[in-house]
Amino acid sequence: MKDEPDLLVGLDLGTTKIAVVVAELDSRSGEAQIIGVGEAPSMGIRKGMIVNLDQATRAIQAAVEDAESMVGLGIEDVTVAFSGAESASVRTRGMISLGRSARQVMIEDVDRIIEAAQSEIAVPVNRCILHTIPVEYTLDGHPGIDDPLDMTGVRLEVELQSIIVPSAVIQNVVNCVSKAGLDVSGLVMKPLASSLGCLSSEEAMAGVAVVDLGGGTTGVSVFSEGRPRRLSVIPVGGDHITNDLACVLRIPISRADALKKSVSLSPDSFGQNEKIEVESLGKILSFSTREVVEVIACRLDELFSSLVENELKESGVSMLPGGIVLTGGVSRLAGLDAYVSRLLDMPVRVAGPIDAGRMPPGMNSEEYASGAGIIRYVLEKERNPYRYIESDLSLDGPVSGGRAKRTGRGAASAANGKKRAGNGALKAVMENIRKSVKDLF
Repeated sequence: MKDEPDLLVGLDLGTTKIAVVVAELDSRSGEAQIIGVGEAPSMGIRKGMIVNLDQATRAIQAAVEDAESMVGLGIEDVTVAFSGAESASVRTRGMISLGRSARQVMIEDVDRIIEAAQSEIAVPVNRCILHTIPVEYTLDGHPGIDDPLDMTGVRLEVELQSIIVPSAVIQNVVNCVSKAGLDVSGLVMKPLASSLGCLSSEEAMAGVAVVDLGGGTTGVSVFSEGRPRRLSVIPVGGDHITNDLACVLRIPISRADALKKSVSLSPDSFGQNEKIEVESLGKILSFSTREVVEVIACRLDELFSSLVENELKESGVSMLPGGIVLTGGVSRLAGLDAYVSRLLDMPVRVAGPIDAGRMPPGMNSEEYASGAGIIRYVLEKERNPYRYIESDLSLDGPVSGGRAKRTGRGAASAANGKKRAGNGALKAVMENIRKSVKDLF
């Protein structure tokens, strides 16, 4: 009897849709081939946050069933991408001495320096560290080191980026997925997943910002020298543009959404008086193209000129040769890339998943970049456990006191299997979060 394939499954919790990406792992090459994508309309999620557990659970189940019917295999555990609109990105530094004389850097040294940098973080009692990302190592005053293991020196420094999220948000996500009959094998912020899904390694090295335009939120991730320098979520998305059109033009939401997708943001559109007719409550309403695009442009100006640009400044990255990469469902608005380029005076392009050629036709466009990125995230963690460090929230004590949990280089291969290593640990994590949230309320 042939062994069942080793599956990697990503669950993308979006405001507009729930997507499930299934990939088969080749244990010999360490690469994964996407073999199916399932989806269902999102319910019970608003602005990236779960607001109705039962509705969200049913939407997840529908997306999973769609994916299972495509691949012909059962899905048991998933890595979940969620927005986390109340997240905070904190940068800290740590330094340790390797001794009086130069020697090679060992795994224990990397553990020590990460702990030293994390000790500078004051995590509120109702929050926890989701991601700990080493941004840059410095050895004997020489910065820009990607991996210090086995290098020789006497003083090691690190700059860390820690993503802090409300414990209750994580608990709600895990409760919802568990209620749908799935085990949670990992959690990842959507801005990180989206960037991994659509960025080439050359772009990440050069310096680039990825803006993931979703229905309820906009994720921003800034990369430089191959590492994410800032991850953030803005609680503004395509639904806000739809609501603006509905309110200003006094038309139903469904008509406003269709109208939003029908116009172009090209320079010519702002001067056009071509009439657009919309049926509303038995009446035919008429608007000019200019009126429609000006409403859309007003919201985009606020989003990019104020909110996104502020995130770029906060990243501390002064040069972005790669410009801005737009992804997500809203990035498909006609002429959006050229409009944002004029607005911010920098190169802008729209990008779908890097693995689009290996994804099912019709399910490989920009709105699936986050789902494809979850698979890449899992693969990168297994190849290098120090790339994206998971917080050890399974320790006894309050959730907010969790510190980074790391495993040796050989642990990645041991993590392979139908049930990913760490599932049991994650259940313990969630139990501790449940206790913590219970204490709070």
